[in-house]
Amino acid sequence: MIATRPDPEIPAKLLAWYDTHARALPWRALPGEPAPDPYRVWLSEIMLQQTTVAAVKPYFAAFTQRWPDVAALASAPEEDVMAAWAGLGYYSRARNLVKAARVVAEMGGFPDTEEGLRALPGVGDYTAAAIAAIAFGRRAVVVDANVERVVARLFAIEDPLPGARKAIREGADRITPDKRSGDFAQGMMDLGSRICTPRAPRCDVCPLAANCAARGHDPERLPIKAPKKAKPVRQGRAFWIEREGAVWLVQRAGTGMLGGMRALPDDGWSAAGDGAGGPPLSGVWDEAGVVRHTFTHFVIELSVLRYEGVPASVPGKGEWWPVDRLEEAGLPTLFAKAARLARAASERLL
Repeated sequence: MIATRPDPEIPAKLLAWYDTHARALPWRALPGEPAPDPYRVWLSEIMLQQTTVAAVKPYFAAFTQRWPDVAALASAPEEDVMAAWAGLGYYSRARNLVKAARVVAEMGGFPDTEEGLRALPGVGDYTAAAIAAIAFGRRAVVVDANVERVVARLFAIEDPLPGARKAIREGADRITPDKRSGDFAQGMMDLGSRICTPRAPRCDVCPLAANCAARGHDPERLPIKAPKKAKPVRQGRAFWIEREGAVWLVQRAGTGMLGGMRALPDDGWSAAGDGAGGPPLSGVWDEAGVVRHTFTHFVIELSVLRYEGVPASVPGKGEWWPVDRLEEAGLPTLFAKAARLARAASERLL
């Protein structure tokens, strides 16, 4: 780390920049406006976990239109929430969303401290700090990936991640003000998103350039990341069984990979290993192709097979779903890809 003492005016500089350049986002109150509804802050922060702002915006709009407050979400059937979440990924977030909404509704409102917020399902240290600061005006140290990058460069923290995170948090704590810490956190996020970017940071227009220890020392290389390990590739099969304009969809187990979601039947593949292989029914199967999908810890190559004929029985617990309304089933991205492949194969054979 290059020795540096933070200018005591860093918060003032950052907040002055934020007052002029704050991003207008549907879950955010702009500088000078009353604090946003904690429900909207919580919902957006859960959705934004490992997901981009661009991807979250349409989901946030749909959720808040359908479930405008925490009481409405708490009373929603879990399967409806899971279906509405389909395509956003990391589906344990949706299950925890329902659990947390029910806890908050029972409590009569959101806790207003980091400690109380951390007790909610699906709320970790970062999310609790963000809600406490943004929705309730608490002084909290909020460090997401954008803030992590800004602070690593501001203090020229040379240790590689994840080991550098303790020093990064300490640096963020040193510059977080007692007042307007929510605006400060959002300002740091915006600075990382728009100015202190991963590639080609715009140091010439950065309000903190004069205080940045990494400026002039190749700031783009910070934070230093450990080399990524290659992800294992798993093999599996998914089965498209169609009858009279409807396809057989199963309900996946409530816990584990894509838990509780509607899906095509498959051969039991998992993060730990390949699937069992063979089709669940005897008969004629047509190979529709292969879809490849990347999860957090592994890659799946999923062969898609179509069933020809009327089955005497079907695998697993599920339902016949009209093919022309398949978009309403809320299939997770992997199985939505598989369904598109199977439908394209069906059209080729007509």
